[in-house]
Amino acid sequence: MVKQLDELDKKLLTLAQREFPLDSRPYQRLGEELGLSGQEVIERIKELKEAGYIRRLGGIFSSKKLGYVSTLAAAKVAEEQFYQVVEEVNQYQGVTHNYRRNHDFNLWFTLIAPDQASLEEQLAEIEVLVGVKVLHNLPAERFYKLGVKLNLEKEG
Repeated sequence: MVKQLDELDKKLLTLAQREFPLDSRPYQRLGEELGLSGQEVIERIKELKEAGYIRRLGGIFSSKKLGYVSTLAAAKVAEEQFYQVVEEVNQYQGVTHNYRRNHDFNLWFTLIAPDQASLEEQLAEIEVLVGVKVLHNLPAERFYKLGVKLNLEKEG
């Protein structure tokens, strides 16, 4: 059975994505806003994560401002080796996420590295994995970032 969101869940999700406290006791602080204990907030977040409403809870850092470089990569991967290639690509610490596409270029992933030489070295290693037919490095020419923050307390 799918967990139905109650009003406290909606308030918690809205508050956590907009104003997560930078505090030594963030769940206690959220609880104060919601009339809950810190432990109750932790339990609700755990339930929401298990139910699939929360995918990840953590900070988002600007890799560029931290001095890192990044790219989007598109690969043509042989279908029979696809999942093996994905497993190997995911071993790289700088792979933040990947996508399977219904296209000749069926694997897309983002990669960040401390410098351009490291990024190119990792792409070269990936390019020669068994099953990778073609790998394109598609660095961003312009940076666009959309921040989507949902207000779950409003209907519709």
